Amino acid sequence: MIPELGHYALILAFCVALVQGVLPLFGAQQGRREWLVLARPAAQTVFLLLVFAFGSLAWSFYVNDFSVLYVAEHSNTSLPTVYRLGAVWGGHEGSLLLWLLLLSTWTFLVAQLSKTLDEFMVARVIGVLGLVSSGLLLFVLATSNPFERLLPAAQEGRSLNPLLQDPGLVFHPPMLYMGYVGFSVAFAFAIASLLSNRLDAAWARWSRPWTTAAWIFLTLGIALGSWWAYYELGWGGWWFWDPVENASFIPWLVGTALLHSLAVTEKRGVFKSWTVLLAITAFSLSLLGTFLVRSGVLTSVHAFATDPRRGIFILILLSLVVGSSLTLYAVRAPKRAMGAKFTLTARETMILLGNVFLVTAAASVLLGTLYPLLIDALNLGKISVGPPYFNAVFVPIMIPLLVLMGIGPWTNWKNTNLLAVIKRLWIAALLAVLAALLIPRVMGEFTWLASLGFLLAFWIIGSGIQQVIRQFKAGKPTGSFIGMQFAHLGIAIFVIGVTMVGAYQEERDVKMSSGDTVAVGGYQIQMQGIAAVTGPNYMATRGTFVVSRKGQLETTLYPEKRNYVASTMPMTEAAINAGLTRDIYVSLGEALPDQSWAVRVYYKPFVDWIWGGCLLMAIGGIIAMLDKRYRSKLRGKHEI
Repeated sequence: MIPELGHYALILAFCVALVQGVLPLFGAQQGRREWLVLARPAAQTVFLLLVFAFGSLAWSFYVNDFSVLYVAEHSNTSLPTVYRLGAVWGGHEGSLLLWLLLLSTWTFLVAQLSKTLDEFMVARVIGVLGLVSSGLLLFVLATSNPFERLLPAAQEGRSLNPLLQDPGLVFHPPMLYMGYVGFSVAFAFAIASLLSNRLDAAWARWSRPWTTAAWIFLTLGIALGSWWAYYELGWGGWWFWDPVENASFIPWLVGTALLHSLAVTEKRGVFKSWTVLLAITAFSLSLLGTFLVRSGVLTSVHAFATDPRRGIFILILLSLVVGSSLTLYAVRAPKRAMGAKFTLTARETMILLGNVFLVTAAASVLLGTLYPLLIDALNLGKISVGPPYFNAVFVPIMIPLLVLMGIGPWTNWKNTNLLAVIKRLWIAALLAVLAALLIPRVMGEFTWLASLGFLLAFWIIGSGIQQVIRQFKAGKPTGSFIGMQFAHLGIAIFVIGVTMVGAYQEERDVKMSSGDTVAVGGYQIQMQGIAAVTGPNYMATRGTFVVSRKGQLETTLYPEKRNYVASTMPMTEAAINAGLTRDIYVSLGEALPDQSWAVRVYYKPFVDWIWGGCLLMAIGGIIAMLDKRYRSKLRGKHEI
């Protein structure tokens, strides 16, 4: 009975979302206040209905209701309870329902926290979000119903893909989707401003905290996905330029540009049209990511859909959203004034240049991701675009952007004496040069790429330290300033991690038997034996490896080779000894005819700084979002 109620809740949510999308927008355009008041109650109702629908599906997984086709395909009785929760969004239908739930959550929060805004603006914002919700609800009902019945019910389910039977599935997709979907709020504010023909700084002021929140979630989601792939896949890589990874990274790049552009629009009233275009692009790229993953055009552990009807439906929806938004932008945005003037050395120019680099980087990744698909669709053959292309194109674009990060915060609005800025930064430049020359020597091998990485990272760190000292001398720094410093420091830490692991990691692929020892990174790893173990829903072979350094025991690692009962799929579970300055990574391969084993051992210096840098970026975003200026604005009445 519960699955039917969940299905009816989706149908009712679609009807209410249509009301939320159509009537408030029409009422705002016609000045009909009696229709405006429907916006908030409709948004709240859609949220409650989707909470009920999602809860119904989660309950079906919890009780192993194999009369629901989606449950039978992604769970079984031996699946641990925590993974049954993850299995709710571990396949196509459930992941779309999660997408919708989070979209309704963002809409509900906007409805609750926008009571000081002009009622016409609120109606337009909630109306735009309602139209997006109704389109995706129609997609779910027409092609991806998670409550479809299987009669007679299956006696046992197929279980969840073993790659997804990991705590990462519980945290990574919700975090990533919160970022994806969160850009819909900035999109809705931008479209609402265009509809009202009032493209001023007020919409930037109000959408900036929402955009920052979405960016934080997306940053953490991408970092969690990278970490998950690092320890789960057994290859020891933190980024593979997988098309599905790119699908989340592209909107992150544009979202980063949007954050900076919103700051300029709010403070100086410039870049209004450009900021609106970035808001439209960021959300459109989030929808494109959904299309790539859900349409079946990609082959990946993350890509679930194989039904071509779904791809066509999402492509139509994407075309409608992007086409109508860009049409409205073309009609309304060019009519607005350019705003205040500024010189080529002003902070506005620095941020604009940074935006250009970010958008160019996003375009290069998008091209490398879509080009093979286009060639295949035109029957021109199959090509593969991998790390060599992305590293050759993406990295050079990032170098001038990182240089700008050290200069930009020192510049002033409107006009700057660039020579004076350069004179102030000689200490940061000296620190960067020393780091570039000395650290590679300390690590034992000098390479130009490693030297460049350290130069850029310590340029940002040195500049940031000088900025903090100057700000504290001048007075108490603002939350936005502190947040910016954390985020920029996070990028520098990230660059150090990437540089270290890229230049100085060691890898050994060896054949080992009990008692054999392999040396890597100054550590000795000895294989002590192999034993059979039994998990909740798998059988495994577990190796025991003792890690020592200079004769002193460091730790014992237990990598596994698992075979899951339901799917008979073999899985590699790496064992990692993580530290502040290095990881020791052991992955158990296949058994060899002579009773030995193939073993892969890595020494990865500073690899955890990659994810630590991402965490610092997110902390910086949180601090900036909690700036007291935004809290004070939320308490007062502001028209838009």
